Amino acid sequence: MFESIAAFWAEYGNVLTDGVWDTLVMVVISTAFAYLIGLPLGVALILTQPHGIRPHRGVYRVLDWIVNIGRSVPFIILMVAIMPFTRMVVGTTIGVKGAIVPLVVSAAPFIARMVETSLNEVDAGVVEAAQSMGASTLQIVWKVYLPEAKPPAFLLNRSSDLPEAKPSLILGGAISLVTILAYTAIAGTVGAGGLGDIAVRYGHQRGITSVMWVTVVFLIILVQVVQLIFNWLSRRIDKRLDQPSGAKKSGPLDLLPRFAHTK
Repeated sequence: MFESIAAFWAEYGNVLTDGVWDTLVMVVISTAFAYLIGLPLGVALILTQPHGIRPHRGVYRVLDWIVNIGRSVPFIILMVAIMPFTRMVVGTTIGVKGAIVPLVVSAAPFIARMVETSLNEVDAGVVEAAQSMGASTLQIVWKVYLPEAKPPAFLLNRSSDLPEAKPSLILGGAISLVTILAYTAIAGTVGAGGLGDIAVRYGHQRGITSVMWVTVVFLIILVQVVQLIFNWLSRRIDKRLDQPSGAKKSGPLDLLPRFAHTK
């Protein structure tokens, strides 16, 4: 058995290693750019919705329409439809570079909707308290919405500043990564590279099913690793999991330290 595994890896190891690397590159770069677009878009949806702090019916409807359209188009169709745009941006429509543009375009609306859902969980009373303290829109976004959904204090090891932060954006990040990982496999069917491309070329076109099943195992492992990491992060930042049932919850008065230097 071990001899068979060694022989298999000697023949296909380099191909599979390159496929894993290409997949990781596509996932990381696409997720980063998708969040650069999707996060501000999700925040804009929250601010301009009818009950937002800066309601604007026209802007909200346009943004909501863009997000809904972006989420409605299947990825494989979107990838083919925007090939001219992809070629204009990166100079090619194949390989890792050619896959990143459609991955970003497809994932950004999905992330925007998840961000909107996460920020909707923030207590309206906390937002109103911040407004009553004279906080600007930018301050409310930076010091109320985003910290309440994903506390930066965790990254600074100052979790005591945010006693009741929500891990929604962290869990949303896991969903986004797994979704984009699945999209990279789909992109492999049209020559994008990565594990999906290997599965199609070796497993389907050449009939080497062993290679296809190994790519499936690698994808499962990647998904499990991503989910475990983000579950651990969400537990670390969710203070409610560590509080006894009768523990005092945070309220609007807990905002005072955040806006101590507002004026």
